[in-house]
Amino acid sequence: MIIRYALFEGEIHAGRESEFRRFVRERLVPLWTQFPGAEEVRVLDGTARDEGAPVYAMALAIRYPDMDSCNRALQSEVRFQSRDVTGELLEMFTGRVHHHVFEANEYTPA
Repeated sequence: MIIRYALFEGEIHAGRESEFRRFVRERLVPLWTQFPGAEEVRVLDGTARDEGAPVYAMALAIRYPDMDSCNRALQSEVRFQSRDVTGELLEMFTGRVHHHVFEANEYTPA
């Protein structure tokens, strides 16, 4: 299984936190959940971190069964639509967005 993360490293503009989160829920989640091959979409809102650690306002994690599915999603029309909408979101954010792909392994706790 593959998980592709979009990491929003930086800060939401002061006073716009609720607007930022609402925008994600209302405008972007409906697009992200349409990515072909996506098995799960998670939005993680940063709440706390270790002292001295970088600030991550948000992380988007989308799970795919394999890399081919991930690549198809990246070339899909809905993904390009989401990139345009994300541009509007970034007007409320100072920082950078970077992507990482992980091969995921799951283990059940004892």
